[in-house]
Amino acid sequence: MAARAASVSDYRALAKARLPHFLFEYLDGGSYDEVTLKRNVEDLQSIALKQRVLRDVSSIETSTELFGTRWAMPVGLGPVGLSGLYARRGEVQAARAAAEANIPFTLSTLSACSITEVARAAPLWFQLYIVKDRGFVSDMIARAKEAGCGALFLTVDLAVPGTRYRDYRAGLSGSMRGPLSRVRQVLQRPEWAWDVAVRGRPMTMGNLEPLLGSGAALSDLMGWVSRNFDASVTWKDVEWVRSQWGGPLIIKGILDPDDARGAAESGANGIVVSNHGGRQLDGAWSSARALPRVADAIAGRIAVLADGGVRSGLDVVRMVASGADFVLLGRAWAYALAACGQEGVAYILRLIEAELRVAMALTGCSSIDQLNEEILERSGNQAQ
Repeated sequence: MAARAASVSDYRALAKARLPHFLFEYLDGGSYDEVTLKRNVEDLQSIALKQRVLRDVSSIETSTELFGTRWAMPVGLGPVGLSGLYARRGEVQAARAAAEANIPFTLSTLSACSITEVARAAPLWFQLYIVKDRGFVSDMIARAKEAGCGALFLTVDLAVPGTRYRDYRAGLSGSMRGPLSRVRQVLQRPEWAWDVAVRGRPMTMGNLEPLLGSGAALSDLMGWVSRNFDASVTWKDVEWVRSQWGGPLIIKGILDPDDARGAAESGANGIVVSNHGGRQLDGAWSSARALPRVADAIAGRIAVLADGGVRSGLDVVRMVASGADFVLLGRAWAYALAACGQEGVAYILRLIEAELRVAMALTGCSSIDQLNEEILERSGNQAQ
């Protein structure tokens, strides 16, 4: 089935045809009028690459090191909420595909499969929110340690949740539509219903079971999210997390150079330049536009990761050349998972690597450390 797709856009179309409407809208949508969501893709694609010729690019090395591990390429699977519902035990399938490709997988706190279940299948990183219940946060940090997670990603751009009109219209959260609407949408996708809702049981929010119970519905999750994001979080809370977590700590949700400096001073080992996939502050800068200034602000003191709008291996090259040490995929891998399960994720990673190799060769680069601002056409780059 994966052969039917030649690009991330193809997988998006397949995911839309397979998922219940409310789940696809949750995956695909952004906040408000989705201005930042569109900017993420458009600004990244507007970065012009400098074509170079007659360079020996007969041998291309895509591997790179991050947090003491050498990965096959500077690409990881970023955290995507509810991804365990896009395919049967979806987070497990995605983690296995990532492990086979020798790239990292990051599990969201808001996952369908628990951290314990995914860790049994493959190595992982873990993404954490600071919520009002600090006991829950401490418990999740302890579970991440027990699961042997290689890094902890602390997402900090959710002091309050952005309003997502698509979710409201589709019947997912606080909507004009009730549960019967979601049932009708599920019945319209019998293949998904059989594979995920029936064969993929239990349908629970694995990491939130201690709070929501094993029988919690999807609407309960969204209600919990809206009630429990903590608007009082400050850098002192980051230091509190740092005191409990001895491994690599990455602050996710940085767009401002001063915040990047604050992350470095807080004891973090890295940041993710991110606007939460355009799902929070609509009108904020795209990741591609924010990245160079943020990277310059910390000047190699800690690792710089970036996400937002990455749809190809060319986009990976653009991000790395703009200052990222590592790039996280979000919707790209989730579309593939929804369309074709583990096979789809594996295929998209092979595609990204192949495109990465071509882009490196045609910009005259034979290793990842050669991807820098010298390969960017400054006069043609709208995002710089």
